[in-house]
Amino acid sequence: MEDKAPTVGQLSSGLAGEDPEAGIETTDIERIERVYRKLDHRIIPAFWVLYFLCSAIRSNVGLSQTMNEAQHHDLEEVLHLTPKQVSTGLALFYVCYVIFDFPSNLIMTRLSPRVWMSRIVIGVGIIGSCMAAMKAAWSLYLLRLLLGIVIAGMWPGMAYYLTLFYPPSRTGKRIGQYFTAAQVSAAVVGLVSAGFQKMDGLGGLVGFQWMFLLYGLVGILVGFSLLWWLPDRPLPPGEVPDQTGWHKWIPQSKPALTGEDALIHYRDLTRVYHRSRWGVKDLWHVVIDWRVWPLLLMYFGVVGVGIGVQNYATVIIQATNSKLTSIDLSLLTAPIWIMDLIAILLVTPFSDRFHHHRALFFSIPVCIQIAGLLLTTYGGSEANPWPRYGGLLMVGFGLGPTVPITMTWTNEIFQPRHGEVGVAAASALVSGLGNLGSILTTYALFTGWPADSKPGRKQYRKSTLVMVGILCLSILSAIVNTLLLKLVGNGARAKQVSSGSSTSEGEGVIMDGAAKRELQERGLGRLWWTSRR
Repeated sequence: MEDKAPTVGQLSSGLAGEDPEAGIETTDIERIERVYRKLDHRIIPAFWVLYFLCSAIRSNVGLSQTMNEAQHHDLEEVLHLTPKQVSTGLALFYVCYVIFDFPSNLIMTRLSPRVWMSRIVIGVGIIGSCMAAMKAAWSLYLLRLLLGIVIAGMWPGMAYYLTLFYPPSRTGKRIGQYFTAAQVSAAVVGLVSAGFQKMDGLGGLVGFQWMFLLYGLVGILVGFSLLWWLPDRPLPPGEVPDQTGWHKWIPQSKPALTGEDALIHYRDLTRVYHRSRWGVKDLWHVVIDWRVWPLLLMYFGVVGVGIGVQNYATVIIQATNSKLTSIDLSLLTAPIWIMDLIAILLVTPFSDRFHHHRALFFSIPVCIQIAGLLLTTYGGSEANPWPRYGGLLMVGFGLGPTVPITMTWTNEIFQPRHGEVGVAAASALVSGLGNLGSILTTYALFTGWPADSKPGRKQYRKSTLVMVGILCLSILSAIVNTLLLKLVGNGARAKQVSSGSSTSEGEGVIMDGAAKRELQERGLGRLWWTSRR
């Protein structure tokens, strides 16, 4: 039998003692943790699958450059492309991504986040499958542009979506969990591409065409399944979903929480249930907030290096050892992303537990990336090039936690200051404009830099040094952001009120149970090896 929707009137008697203001303090923390674990089981697997597929479809162009080279069936040969045209096609995706990320995320706040996320994945699947039909440079350019348009808003939208269900200080680990899909995708796609190369010529399609087609079709199926799989934004106890207008044509998903679990969540994260309609003035306050710009520069460096390595991993490895076959190159990309995944799982949970020290958890991995790039550039010898490959493994390890930590820090800063529109707008600005780093590394570096791509010991040396430079900018931005937050603070733009108080929309920022706990770090308490509560 399905649980009935609880009412607001039950809150005091169901969760609190005599003092309604003390509700969250008298609620057992174990019950709160149980509720968030239930949400994990509903949301994180869906996000992981959709991000895996979208990452694979987005990055397959990079792998297709070296697939079936011996048969002259790689992307450049089949489409009669120059290296510069490939770089242009890769970069055009990010041009549209930068332009449309911001409006896409704002649309999500006004519509159903679940439906908008489903729309993104279906669109990515359609465009991805169409890439199997590319015949010339113009079709590569067109489809990469369209892919950038339809996928825009996915990554910042996922970060925004999490803040509808979790406190910002709890989102780092969860962003890291589904971000591992990109690493598994990069590793698995590299391995599976070896199988697609064996399908070369089957049905009149070359290996990379089979890869584009099958990933695209699976993406379409997953996109439609998200309409039932993902929960929509949580509603206050007793409120029913809107079934008027276009909503009546969309399948309804099961609520994320019901019964007592819904009451506990309402008490602990009351702020997400009391959203006000934002306007242009609210949006402008977010855009001019200085706090967004250091975060943007942090993201610029790490995502630029990440996308550069993702798109050019096989090209970089080939430059270290020209004797490797195309299948060898595909297989050697996998360990880079396995290292990335390990670092995410190790670092992001601790960055949440010590959430007042985000800059430290960001900067140390960036330093590892810099060391790895320098080893890739200057290490090894003609007789033993493997130390240079070891440098790429270090880059992979350092990349892992940096992007999730940047997005989490954005959530933490902008939700208390600007509310829901703050998270949506700031995360889109950081993700969208930050991807200018991706344009730099995909268009201007490696094969896109003819003078730097000449074969020899110094091949791609200047490109890797440019990436070292933008990583140094990321570290500097994290330090500046920390110092300014210490000096200026991060107070809410509106006054803070208790979750038990009666407030009108827009009157204040609600201090719910989670907000009170976020004032202190959890540290190493409540880990499996300690009994500390």
